[in-house]
Amino acid sequence: MKKEALEMAKNVYAIESECIAKMFEHFDEEAYTKAVELLKNAPRIGATGCGHSGIICQHFAHLMCCIERPARFISPAEAVHGATGYLKKGDVLVFASRGGKTKELLPILDICKKKGISTIAITENTKSPLAQDADVVLKQYVNRETDKYNCQGTTSSTSLAVIFHVLQTALIEETDFKNEQFAVVHPGGAVGERLNNTK
Repeated sequence: MKKEALEMAKNVYAIESECIAKMFEHFDEEAYTKAVELLKNAPRIGATGCGHSGIICQHFAHLMCCIERPARFISPAEAVHGATGYLKKGDVLVFASRGGKTKELLPILDICKKKGISTIAITENTKSPLAQDADVVLKQYVNRETDKYNCQGTTSSTSLAVIFHVLQTALIEETDFKNEQFAVVHPGGAVGERLNNTK
């Protein structure tokens, strides 16, 4: 590995650690309380985003399923071609867009309003169109991406994932979710073996 590559690789730890440490400064207790309440009471949960944000939204949907909150990732492209039919009045759709201006997401907000679906926006830009029209806004913070051009979705993906981890952790407490429940839906792998070890 070139010297420059090695230095940049090691610097990733510092950049992303700094981001996570500073995220707490932007923790809005009222906003998170509202978001958790919406997610707790929603019969179904959707999550949508483009690119790296969309991939982390898939992670969020899986996190929700792991605590028995029915959820799925809804592709922005498919959302305006019928996929929003998954959601009904009283459900929640989580939008992830660092800039809050992702054009593919804005028409989905209109669908949610017409159907009575609650919306949670996760964005760095709280004055963006997405933030202005959402029911709840969770502010994302990103210091910089890890590559030298500050362009790749690296630190921003970590930041978004941490927000989703915060939501799941709070929901476990709010819903009184038990490990015994997790053992039923997660019998596979080392985790499943540990959860279902009756010896």
